[in-house]
This record gives sequence, C-alpha cells and structure tokens, in this order.
Amino acid sequence: MELSLRGRLRSGDQWAFREVFDEAAGDLYRYAVRVSGDWAVAEDVVQLTFLEAWRLRGTLREEGGPVRPWLFGITANVLRNTARAARRHREALARMPAREVVPDFADELVGRLDDGAQLAAAKRALRRLRKAERDVFTLCVWAGLDYVSAAEALGVPVGTVRSRLSRARVRLRALADEELCGGREPDAGGGQVPGGRADVARSIRETNR
Repeated sequence: MELSLRGRLRSGDQWAFREVFDEAAGDLYRYAVRVSGDWAVAEDVVQLTFLEAWRLRGTLREEGGPVRPWLFGITANVLRNTARAARRHREALARMPAREVVPDFADELVGRLDDGAQLAAAKRALRRLRKAERDVFTLCVWAGLDYVSAAEALGVPVGTVRSRLSRARVRLRALADEELCGGREPDAGGGQVPGGRADVARSIRETNR
C-alpha cells in the first residue's frame, strides 16, 4: 500500500519534504514577511520552519488533509520564538554599560564623497589597507566594537588594536586622497595634497561639472 504524503513525511522521506517545500515555502515566506516586517528574518523563519518540521515529523498524524496548516503552525511558533529572542537581545544590550566611543574618520570621508564613483574610491582605498589594519578598522569603526572587544575578537592585545587603528586611519586618509586623484600619488610631502583633502574633493567636483 502506497503511503500518503503525511505518511511519507512521518517516515522521513526527503523527496516528500522537498515536494512540500516547493509547494508551501512561498506562502510561508509571505506570511513571515507580513508578521516580522523583515524579509531577511522571514527567510530565516522559513528555513527554521522546515528544520522544525523535520524534527517534529513524528508528531504529524497520518490521517488528515493537506499539511499546510501543520507547517503554518510551526511557522507561527518560530516567529514567536524569533521575536522573543530578539526582544531578549535588545534588553540585554540595554543593560550593558556604554562602550568607549572610537573616533570615526569615516564620517569625515563619507561626508565629502559626492557620488557613487567617489564612494567606490573610498572602498578601494580600504581594500588597499593591510589585512591586520583593515580588520581593526572595520571592527572598531563599522562594527562599533570598543578596543577591548576588538582585541578579544582578533586575539591580540588592546595596545595592538590602538596602534593598528591609528596606522589604519593615517594610511586610509592618504590612500583615499590617492584614489580620489585617479590613482596618482599626492604631490606634496608627507602624503598630503597641498591645500588639504577638502581641496582635492573640491577640484574633482569642479572637473566633473
């Protein structure tokens, strides 16, 4: 006797799960998007739904109609658990002491980039940093870690983080100016363009007019 879809799911038939996924994943995703308001969260919820469905397959009765209600019930539970975990995470962050604020040269740089080409130049400059300096810069400035947390993440002393971040800022300023000049080395000594970085950005804007 051929097993029903429910029976195949209960027995762990992977083809049955693939069939159900193809039929129901889109509807489950749209439901999760409406509830969570976040497409990325919704994608995670759908994946967790089918992981839970596999884990709970033995609880599915062999008799009955479509399995969609069972799947939506699992999705609803996953959404509740996801929202609860997110709330606990926010509450935990709120209880943490304020971290040390690392001064951010990136704000100054981004503030004077007028178009996509100039922003791309800044990204190219960041890629030209040494890996150790780039890692410290992205962790402290973009990820918002303080010196102690960045040191723990990288497995280096706090003093190393401070010195690498300082070097990264200096090199990034020079590299950004070079990229903004079209890849040419700055003309003045000390790695700076006469008149400062603002003049470089201004001259580029005037050239593009």
